Amino acid sequence: MAESNTRSSNRRQVTRRRALAAGAGLLATGAAGCLGNVSGGTSSGESDGSEDGPVAVASFFSFFDFARKLATDTPVTVKNLVPTGLHGHGWEPNASVTRDIIEADAFIHVGEDFQPWADRAIQTLKDDNVDTQLINVREGVELADLAATLDPDEEGVGQNRGKDPHFWLDPQRAKISVDNITEGLVELAPDHEDTLRENAETYKTDVLETIDSDYQDIFDRADRKVVQLAAHNAFQYIGVRYGVEMRPLVVNLAASGDVKPSDITKAKETIEENDIRYIGNGVFESRKPAKQLLAETQVEAYFPVTPYAGVREEWVENNWGYEEIAYNINMPTFEVVLGNEAPEDVGPDGWAEQWRNFE
Repeated sequence: MAESNTRSSNRRQVTRRRALAAGAGLLATGAAGCLGNVSGGTSSGESDGSEDGPVAVASFFSFFDFARKLATDTPVTVKNLVPTGLHGHGWEPNASVTRDIIEADAFIHVGEDFQPWADRAIQTLKDDNVDTQLINVREGVELADLAATLDPDEEGVGQNRGKDPHFWLDPQRAKISVDNITEGLVELAPDHEDTLRENAETYKTDVLETIDSDYQDIFDRADRKVVQLAAHNAFQYIGVRYGVEMRPLVVNLAASGDVKPSDITKAKETIEENDIRYIGNGVFESRKPAKQLLAETQVEAYFPVTPYAGVREEWVENNWGYEEIAYNINMPTFEVVLGNEAPEDVGPDGWAEQWRNFE
């Protein structure tokens, strides 16, 4: 009976993935990794976006997406401050963003010492006694220790020195941020408390729980427990949650930094020892290190991964959020790099062609 239930669960998971992927089409064709300083997406749930109600601005795409889902059927407008095509960690905006925060009713942020520009904006609010409400999505989240692969020069975040800030990659920890955003939006729009709380419970159950289950299925089916990423050190929480070892090539917290020859050497050893044929590469990161591994090792191709820290133009046009990115980008890649599926057998039709060694 247990085996039957497992098969049924797996069928539901595959169906959900394909349903979400079916609308994706050939979305990646011709898109560059960084699309320039284009305006980020906005949403007001199911309202008309006229901004007659309160406005909340978010410093990071994932939490913008959570907030806009919670704001459905309320007058709350939610805006993403990070421009399309840019990674949310390491971006340095101009002064106009601080003005946007000052003019907003609430500022959704990731906690101190993760986005320096957000810290400066918060200090400005405090110094000038601006009454923009602050919503810290990281409050109450238990952070994991920094990975052993991390550059020793990096110490961690705020009062949590030595901790990894990328907690939202774990859907269970992401639930806590949803709760934090919910409390903030309830304070912002108390007349719509019931709707906000109902939306939050629905999102946690229907989206985050399902993503968690589907990720677990992917990693449970894998014989290999090592993933080589030509990407920065943002994926440890996937490893912590699902019992797999992430080997990032760029060993700092942000999507920047040089790749040392010793890092390439270690990656080559990992690839050979684990008979790795496919690796992951950050969507918003350089392709050069991945191409070097293609040229110098048995690796046949790289495919996309993202820590949900930014969006491409076509993702905005198709209204992709955390859920859609999980099912159309990260999950297919993890299926491939773990050896569960051939590239041609995952994702929406044409996925492998779109994303194999993408530019």
